[in-house]
Amino acid sequence: MATKNSFDYDLIVIGSGAGGSAAATIASREGRRVAIVESDTFGGDSPNWSDVPTKALLHAAHLYDEARHGARFGLRSATLGYNYPSIRTWKDLAVERTGAGGNRRYYENQGISAFSGEARFLSPNEISVNRRHLSASSFLVASGSSWTVPDIQGIDKVDYLTPRTILESIKPPKSLFIIGGGATGVEIAQLMAIFGTKVYIAEKAGRLLPNQDAEVGTLMERTLHEQKGISSLTEARVVAVAKDGISKRVTISRGGVERSIKVDEILVAAGRAPNVDIGLENATVKYTPKGIDVNEFLQTSAKHIFAAGEVLGRNSQTHTAILESRVAANNILHKTKVAPDYTATPSVIFTYPAVAHVGLSEDDCLKRDLNINKAIAPLNIIARSNTSDFRDGFVKLITDKKGVILGATVVAPHAAEMIHELALAVKHNLTADDVAQTPHAFLSWSEAIRVAASKLS
Repeated sequence: MATKNSFDYDLIVIGSGAGGSAAATIASREGRRVAIVESDTFGGDSPNWSDVPTKALLHAAHLYDEARHGARFGLRSATLGYNYPSIRTWKDLAVERTGAGGNRRYYENQGISAFSGEARFLSPNEISVNRRHLSASSFLVASGSSWTVPDIQGIDKVDYLTPRTILESIKPPKSLFIIGGGATGVEIAQLMAIFGTKVYIAEKAGRLLPNQDAEVGTLMERTLHEQKGISSLTEARVVAVAKDGISKRVTISRGGVERSIKVDEILVAAGRAPNVDIGLENATVKYTPKGIDVNEFLQTSAKHIFAAGEVLGRNSQTHTAILESRVAANNILHKTKVAPDYTATPSVIFTYPAVAHVGLSEDDCLKRDLNINKAIAPLNIIARSNTSDFRDGFVKLITDKKGVILGATVVAPHAAEMIHELALAVKHNLTADDVAQTPHAFLSWSEAIRVAASKLS
């Protein structure tokens, strides 16, 4: 075995997205020799292809939608229009301003060697990148995940969009069939529908957003249909797709009945798979197609190799990958190991209204046989819903029998900002009474949190 200093680097990070970048930066600042390898665009998925561009487009869409419906407030906005190429230019500016997209130079300025290409393990301490061999005493695998193509007859013969390629569309399609009713599918459905696309969204489960509490999917389905005419096809299996002239024909099966729908474009957003095809077996790292196996310290079966982010197969959000990246850096650099604490990690879906969740869901509680109390406060019972003329949403709280808040879901215009009060409650074992007794500003959406908490206190 080579001695530590005979390796090219102290740490090689595979993947420059949220799971890799923090660790590379931390190790470099602590004086270690660090390299980072990226097979796609530097910065990874979040700043280039998902979070940042999608939210920039959604911001423009919501603004347009609100303004267009301004007549109820006395605003003359019926003739409002949009220029989609200009909206795309705004999206590109937002990506550029964030600074994390395509940021190879950022690493090089910090003294980190940056390599473009596919990394493959040749042995436990050596990888190849574009026929170059690089060795290190430690590794962090943060290779992320990729959209998968479901097993549907004819899908290989039809041009389809992914959540990444749809961002580059010249204009919104006239009609769009989305396969997958999870967070990304629902965000894109609303985005395209606001710009005039007729949207169908198919989900295998009995409701949209199946990973959220039942009330969320039911409300979003109704809201998307009433506001935007989106057709939600739940408990639907897409059995075949085919070209039909310049259009596409999608055949779905629901309750044993088949029907086909003709659309301009198909978007596949039915799930992601971790990028594990990087020669891990040559490094004695245990993994399955569902992700890399790690212990509570994010350490793989090879003690000097750690993993973080979506390659773990947990569908984590960007802020979770950053947390794991920091933890992995600590555990690579220091003898005292720490485990990531996920208890109060919020998740957010940036629709309108937005959906935010923290802690345990009702399903989680059922699976654990927990005795719980729950309460829902609909938004329409607080004054802000009147002054903003917005009534579709709620706050749902779940407590144990002692009143300690275990989980919370908020569906509201500013749910992403509201959830942190409840994240704090979950993290510090506060009770519903603690939250109910905290003064909440009149005419804030957060009053709904106080109302829900007071039902349980």
